[in-house]
Amino acid sequence: PKRANNIRKLFNLTKEDDVRKYVIARTFTNKKGVTVRKSPKIQRLVTPLTLQRKRARKAEKMSSVLRSKDEAAAYKKVVAQRMAEAREV
Repeated sequence: PKRANNIRKLFNLTKEDDVRKYVIARTFTNKKGVTVRKSPKIQRLVTPLTLQRKRARKAEKMSSVLRSKDEAAAYKKVVAQRMAEAREV
């Protein structure tokens, strides 16, 4: 299997176990006579980089929400001020 969760299911691994050690690979000797181990690239493998990107996306989303709240509050304040000025005149 190529997918991380399918490898976990096949070998009854937990989330803490390293899936990369259990990948089914083939060993062969190339034309130069060197023994090589080839294995498929594991898909859906959670790495520190993917977690970092997830955190960055979440932080960007939160900053966007907070910024839009601040801008909306400032806009409301300006609108209220203009309405007050319009009532005076």
